[in-house]
Amino acid sequence: MSTGQHGFQLGTDILIRKVDSHLAALRVGLRAPELELAERLAHCLRELIAASTQASAADRAQVRAAVHYFVLRRESRGQLLPVRSLTAAQRVINKVVVQLGRPDLVVDGRRERESVTSDSPAR
Repeated sequence: MSTGQHGFQLGTDILIRKVDSHLAALRVGLRAPELELAERLAHCLRELIAASTQASAADRAQVRAAVHYFVLRRESRGQLLPVRSLTAAQRVINKVVVQLGRPDLVVDGRRERESVTSDSPAR
């Protein structure tokens, strides 16, 4: 294995670990349907990371940016820096997925909406 390939593999492993450790932290504090959305986003990111090992540097940079957007939740400092929502991460990740030609990985909110509506009392 060349040094370049080893570097890509190391970068891939680091990104997957970031996604997995962030998801583990989310599992402690989230409940369905937010947890379900987080699980689907993490799955999508893992697929993107794996698929990007042979991609161009620009495509890998987009994947890294999507991972960082998912895992780096800013601390709230009043109204200046709100904590990012999972739906904001969903929009960013879906944009990257489409730009990279992987519409099969788009994470939609249908399951999330279905579980919310099924939990709601009938009218």
